[in-house]
Formats: sequence, structure tokens, C-alpha cells
Amino acid sequence: MHSISVFDIFKIGVGPSSSHTLGPWKAALAFRELLPDAREVVTLRVLLYGSLSKTGIGHGTDIAVQLGLEGFDPETIETADIPFHISRICSEKLLQLAQGEEGPVNVPFDPSVDIVFEQRSRSFHPNGLTFIARLSSGRKVRRTYYSIGGGFIVREGTSSSLATGPKLPFPIETAEELLYYARSSGNSIAEIVRLNELKVYQADFLKAEIDRYLNVFTSVVHKGCIAPEVNLPGGLNVKRRARKMAARLLARPASPDPVAFDEQLCAIKPDFTTITSWVSCFALAVNEENAALGRVITSPTNGAAGVIPAVLFYYRYFCKGANVAGERNFFLVAGEIGSLFKKNATISAAEGGCQAEIGVSSAMAAAALTEALGGTPEQTLMAAEIAMEHHLGLTCDPIGGLVQIPCIERNAMGAMKAITAANLALQSEPDDAVVDLDSVIQTMLDTARAMHSDYKETAEGGLAIRVSVAAASC
Repeated sequence: MHSISVFDIFKIGVGPSSSHTLGPWKAALAFRELLPDAREVVTLRVLLYGSLSKTGIGHGTDIAVQLGLEGFDPETIETADIPFHISRICSEKLLQLAQGEEGPVNVPFDPSVDIVFEQRSRSFHPNGLTFIARLSSGRKVRRTYYSIGGGFIVREGTSSSLATGPKLPFPIETAEELLYYARSSGNSIAEIVRLNELKVYQADFLKAEIDRYLNVFTSVVHKGCIAPEVNLPGGLNVKRRARKMAARLLARPASPDPVAFDEQLCAIKPDFTTITSWVSCFALAVNEENAALGRVITSPTNGAAGVIPAVLFYYRYFCKGANVAGERNFFLVAGEIGSLFKKNATISAAEGGCQAEIGVSSAMAAAALTEALGGTPEQTLMAAEIAMEHHLGLTCDPIGGLVQIPCIERNAMGAMKAITAANLALQSEPDDAVVDLDSVIQTMLDTARAMHSDYKETAEGGLAIRVSVAAASC
């Protein structure tokens, strides 16, 4: 699995969930490509298993598979048009499987009947889904996929694509190996990651692509800070807070112009309360966008998408000497720490609870910030260890199966823990540490395995059973 790229950990897509929305969406796209000829398809069904069934409505799984089967790309679809597409499918009871010379190729599809919510789980992973297409010849095309967290998918009967890729100069499986390469080569962790990525991408492309992702982070924070103060979808009546919070902190509304918004943030006179308030605002802004089916970046998941940009903005606007080079290093290090958790534990809340999402994201952000602030490789890994150590056992208990309560606020908490972890590491001697990052990653996996299924994104335990909400459907 040494070939995981930072662009595998960070994926641009649509909220609210990487495992329940982006993964099933990608699975639907993959199945669509397998069909021999859309004109031969007579019927089509989708079976959702386990966690995808139990919290699928709240996470938009039903929406994702419909959009994927129609061929929409989660990175480029106009998110404002999603309600129209879903309403059209629901009212017409037709899916557009392809676009032919004579117009769209439709197949009968009633979401209320042809999307089946199976309570049982399949053996490989809690997030399983099966597509079944019956052809005019009578033959059936059937494929099962697993959404294994962070937008990664695996097709049943095949090996994970994570095991393939080019031979890297620094094949990293563990934090210990990463530290060894940094020490023996004299490179920073960011440079080790960069040299690996350069085996896949040309230097100019890599730089441009990192900047593109940084721009998406910037865009989603801005959008969240100017979005109308309306209730988020789903029935919990959770009102957006980021716009009002930003206006209060600025003493005027956040500018709708991105450049002017940047100037507003640059003019802030920071104190402790102001900084902590802004970090929370940045995190809320992103995850409110995520909950509203906006475009975000998995970091490493959608439910934890606000931690990385909130800490990135903390570095950009409140840290002395911050610059674009530091932001690029931030991005590279965050991605590599995320890949360590992906390789050796999990980034799926259905497998490991929220420690696998907010916890991992906080560890990624802590290490990234430490690197950007000039920390040593030892301090950088120490920061990741500290952040995860204080997220161990965090459960996933979304009320109503929606990525809103407690998910949105947890991003603010994860961001603050990341900053604290970075500051602790920068003021510490890593040689004196008792716990190392690899031990924490293994402990997180042990905790995930021991955790009761009620606390693994099933909405059957914790806060989720204290508040009920009627799920909206087609």
C-alpha cells in the first residue's frame, strides 16, 4: 500500500460523507462503466448494506448512487443542481444511463423501490452496496463494492488498488520508516513526501495541483462564511452559524468577494479569544457547506473536512512568517500522516467510530502545522501522536444519521486540539516522549475493533438515540 498519494487522501467531492456519499457515488460510476450497452438495460436495482443502509438517507447515499449512475462527476457537478436532478428522477421514475445520438437512454428506476436498504452487513466491510442490472438478453450484471472510508472503494473479488503504483524512493508503511528516511537523508518530512510524489507527477504539475487544492480549501471556507443563515437539510433544523459568527468577529459582514474577504482576515488584530473564535468559525463554515451537499475536500473524510482548512487558515492568518511554501508543505505532510492511518488502521467511522475521522484529521493537521512552523521531523510526528492520543475512543453517533450533530462542532474541537498538539510538540523534546505515533495508530485500530457497533456510524447509540428525526425521502 506504499503508493497512496496525498491526492488519494485529499479528494474533491460533494458532501456530506466520504464513505456514505463519495464512495457509493464512485462505485455507481464504476458500475455504470461496466455495463455493456445502456440500451440493453431493462431494470436496475441498488442494495445498500449495513451502515450504508442504517444512515444512508441522512448521509445522502441514495442521492449519490443515483447521480453516479447518471454519470455525474462529484468533483465537477454543479452542486446547486443536485436537487433538480434528484427531483427529476423521483418524479419521472427514470434514470438516464447514457446520452445517445437520439437523446438520453433511460431505464425505469423508482428510488423508493429500486434502492433497497438491507439492515444486514456484508462480511468484508460495514459499508457494502450491490448493483444489479437485468439486460434484455436475460443476463444479469451484478457487482458488489465496499466504501472503505475517505472515498476509497474496493470491488468484491478484487485486490485493493492501494497495493499498486510506481516504486517510490521512500516506500513508507510506518511512522518509524518515515522518520528513518528523514533522518538518514537529512530531508524534512514534507520533502520526503514531495520526492515520492515526483515519481508520479511532474514538478510543475505537482505544485499547481497542490495550489488548486489549497484554493478549494480557501473557497469552501469563504462560501461557508457568506452562506445564508438557513436551516441545513435533513429535518434537524440545524441553522448555519458561520456567517453570523464571521460578521460578529469582523464587526461587519464577510465580503462576498474572495479577495476582499482575504483582506478582511489579514486585517484582524489577533488575541487568544479572537483566534480561537476564528478557528471555530472556519471549521463550522466548511462542515456546514458539507452538510448542505456543498463541494469540500475529504480530509481524510467529508465528516472531518473542516479540521484541515481551519488549521491551515490559522497558520495563514495568525502565524508569523506564514507563506505559500509553508502551506504546500502543510498539505504534503497532512496527506502523508493520513496515509499512515489508512495503511495501518482505518479512516472509516463505520469501522472505527469518529476517532477514525476527526481523530485522524486532527493528527494530520497537528503534524502539518508543526512542519509549517519549522518543527523537526521528530516534533512533527510527535504532534500527530498527541492529537490522536486525545481522540482515542471517540464514537460516531450522528443524530438522525445526519452529518450535523455532533459532527459539525467536532471539527472545531478537532482543529483546536491539533493546534494545541502542535504547540506542545514544538515546546517538547521528542526523545523524552513515552508514546510514539505507530503505537497510537495501532491502539486506535485495537480500540476500533473493540468498539461496539452502536458507536460506529450506525446511529444506534450515544447522542443518536437521544434525539429522533424523521428522515426525508423521495
